[in-house]
Amino acid sequence: MKVNNYIEISGRKIGYNQKPYIIAEMSANHNGDIESAFSIIRMAKECGADAVKLQTYTPDTITLDSDEPEFVIRGGLWGGRTLYQLYEEAHTPWEWHRDLFKYAHDLGICIFSSPFDESAVDLLEDLGAPAYKIASFEAVDIKLIKYAASTGKPLIISTGMADFEEIEEAIIAAKDAGCNQLALLHCVSGYPAPPNDYNLKTIVDMRRKLGLVTGLSDHTLSNTTAIASIALGASIIEKHVTLDRNGGGPDDSFSLDSSGLKELCKETETAWTAVGCVDYGRKSSEIGNIQFRRSLYFVKPMKAGDVIAHDDIRSVRPGYGVAPKYFDDIVGKKVLIDISENTAVSFDVIG
Repeated sequence: MKVNNYIEISGRKIGYNQKPYIIAEMSANHNGDIESAFSIIRMAKECGADAVKLQTYTPDTITLDSDEPEFVIRGGLWGGRTLYQLYEEAHTPWEWHRDLFKYAHDLGICIFSSPFDESAVDLLEDLGAPAYKIASFEAVDIKLIKYAASTGKPLIISTGMADFEEIEEAIIAAKDAGCNQLALLHCVSGYPAPPNDYNLKTIVDMRRKLGLVTGLSDHTLSNTTAIASIALGASIIEKHVTLDRNGGGPDDSFSLDSSGLKELCKETETAWTAVGCVDYGRKSSEIGNIQFRRSLYFVKPMKAGDVIAHDDIRSVRPGYGVAPKYFDDIVGKKVLIDISENTAVSFDVIG
């Protein structure tokens, strides 16, 4: 299948032939303090991220206020809490959004969000959000996908938890609703997720089968998985970020601090540059080292008219003579001039 080469968010092209697009996911890491939210946006900008992303929901738009067993989290970072309690703590207050968007715009960093219901899309549309991200657990919410896609904005969908059929259903829903700039993020919805769960070769398969810009939503604790994904065609990297991994918030412990985010931005671009393109030619860094290749040299003095024997020439370093592949062609030929020992073989002196 032909792969769409890129999507575009706020004038920035994002795709296989573009440097990686780094999304700094704030999530709940403001820990209820708007000043911390401002600081995370500033950190994302200073570290080189392309965008900062929010999550737009309230506990009432994402779950029900119930302590029935199915609403209680079992195990993991958030074990023992009800869904309502977790999202009440973790949500980004809607009254903050306008100030956060303005702050990001003033700093010159792109900002958008993951809406979790239609009212969140309406809020974000009012703020001029340039794109939307559908979170992995919402990838099966066809109604939400269609509503977000109907805005005509670029749409990024995380695929964690979704099987291939569900991913195809989400794509069809987005396109049917009018989205013509769609990207997918391969994702493992574990918090944190072990690197061996990621199976990064899936990115290659997704690009080939689905023909969309593809990236990675990375919930591992280090940057290794994200950097490796670049070599397999990831064009977008999303990673949770925090001011302090020991801050005690719901997502702090598996998020990147400023040093980790700087490394992510730097090393993913380095990996992308290293992947480059198919090129068998001599590289700029090799030019000065051509002298260290082998070539043919006369190892004995010779007089004009002498016939070159096998032991008159050798393949040695440096590389100023003719290539060693011509050894058998040169043996048996005559030299046209007197030759000193340790002279590079040249076709000009052979007849």
